[in-house]
Amino acid sequence: MGSTGKSNAATCPICREPAAARRDNPAFPFCSERCRTIDLGHWLDERYRIPTAERVDDDTSGDGDTN
Repeated sequence: MGSTGKSNAATCPICREPAAARRDNPAFPFCSERCRTIDLGHWLDERYRIPTAERVDDDTSGDGDTN
């Protein structure tokens, strides 16, 4: 079989450098503990957001009725 052009190495989502395989890299999928910590900081600063479907509640229709 020929090569598909894909590398076995993962790419760090922070710095885009190659990241060693999980068995050789405790910071995987990051290339280093530094990039792993930067990513954690992004989550804690709420720079990343998980999209959700907005749900409209019947009691928040804005008609002023507070029953």
